[in-house]
Amino acid sequence: MGSTGSPSVAALPTSGLLPPIRTPRSAPAEWKTDDDSAVAAAEEEPVTPSARLFEAIYIVVMVGLGSPVNLAIFSAGIAAQLARYPRFRSIQVTDGCKSPRWACTEVNVDDHMIVPTLDPAAVEADPDRAVEDYVASLQALPMDCSRPLWEFHFLDFPTSEATSTVVFRVHHSLGDGMSLITLLLASARSAADPTRLPAMPEQPARTGAIYEPRHRQPLPSGALAAFVAWVWPYLALAWNTVVDVIFFAATIVFLRDPNTLFRRGDSQVTLNPRRRFVHRSFSLDDVKFIKNAMNCTVNDVLVGVTSAALSQYYFRKSGYPKTHKLCLRCVLPVNTRPTSSLQTYVNMIESGKSNDVAWGNQIGYILLPFHLAVHDDPLAYVRMAKKTLDRKKSSLEVIFTCMISELFVKMFGLKAGAFIIGRMLTNTTTTLSNMVGPTEQVEFYGHPFVFIAPTVYGIPQALIVHYQSYNSTIKVILSVDEEIIPNYTQLLDDFVESFGHIKDAASRLSTHVKKG
Repeated sequence: MGSTGSPSVAALPTSGLLPPIRTPRSAPAEWKTDDDSAVAAAEEEPVTPSARLFEAIYIVVMVGLGSPVNLAIFSAGIAAQLARYPRFRSIQVTDGCKSPRWACTEVNVDDHMIVPTLDPAAVEADPDRAVEDYVASLQALPMDCSRPLWEFHFLDFPTSEATSTVVFRVHHSLGDGMSLITLLLASARSAADPTRLPAMPEQPARTGAIYEPRHRQPLPSGALAAFVAWVWPYLALAWNTVVDVIFFAATIVFLRDPNTLFRRGDSQVTLNPRRRFVHRSFSLDDVKFIKNAMNCTVNDVLVGVTSAALSQYYFRKSGYPKTHKLCLRCVLPVNTRPTSSLQTYVNMIESGKSNDVAWGNQIGYILLPFHLAVHDDPLAYVRMAKKTLDRKKSSLEVIFTCMISELFVKMFGLKAGAFIIGRMLTNTTTTLSNMVGPTEQVEFYGHPFVFIAPTVYGIPQALIVHYQSYNSTIKVILSVDEEIIPNYTQLLDDFVESFGHIKDAASRLSTHVKKG
């Protein structure tokens, strides 16, 4: 695909696995760059098991800009910043061995800058739909494995939210959401002061089994009582971990969510290229207001909103009575890196210490139950979400699920590891993630960001839900199989309506508490 050509829609490959390029062990001349140490390290680094498990998955980040695209400046910025990082100038190669490795190659930035030619009538009639249609077509356009697997697509026309839109597509093997947003923010600057990096929120206190509690409760008096109080959290941790690992194993073998409007009914779940990506904005202050009123976390609120929205859609479409209840599960990817803040990682990159940042894919998984039910009190969805998440915090499930998938790849090969992940995804209903972004407006090489909306494709689930905070808003982004959920815009409306109901109920609760 050229930088000014019109990409043609091609059929998806029959295999979702990324074919590494076979090459002799000695590196050809075109792999050499000015940073010899980085090149040598990249050439010797094997592709990790976790990265190989994501060979069918691509990340798509839709970014609304507050100005028209200056392609020359944007390309120069990418060449000076993003393209200098090892993963963004590397390809997967093999040298006769089964395991692929990363090898640096020359990067022609123009090959990664794509300006498609769209139908002017369609753009003029409905620019928002034109962007949606184009982003949906990307999954049918295979990427060239002979060059680094990332690219920018420029849609330089105004929509209802932005003056122009940039779509960033990258193969998941290059990194997970945490590492990729770190790179993007390290290349961005504060719109208020272009000489400094964007401001990020403080790292929240993360408590539970995986993370050290900020404050320990004082032990009760008496030796026996003190011993029980000390040992009980460890017993609960061990019990919860065993139960969660057993349920994870059962999910791989036989345990399957019931068929609903959100998943396919057949036993073989296949990837469908007819996928849509839609998004809507909430007020981040409203989310925090609900959090404070309910004495919970932002994640509790977002899981509660998701449960409420899916329940509203399900009961309207299915015709089941309001007394009907159904328990489903979502896959919750969790960053397993140390709890350093995103700001810390961005500062490390800026100061030239990018080798100290934990790159790649470092993800564990939580199988999070959620309920489809009709509650008279909208806050019941948040309370149930808080109860479930608090229970999951007292478990090492995320560590064991990460270890199990990587262990299977090392011992039995990629197909075995892919089988584990595939069964986990096909036997659950949805995937839910939440990413934290800057607390102020940022600009990318002179282009101010209006919104950031990341999502993925290549996952066999019919519905994937992402949340992304940025400045004073938080985006909900749906990746939807339109064959299974044809009314995806209505489902998106249900998220907005459910959030409004929960906010109103939290307002009444807050008012009642103040009066009391």
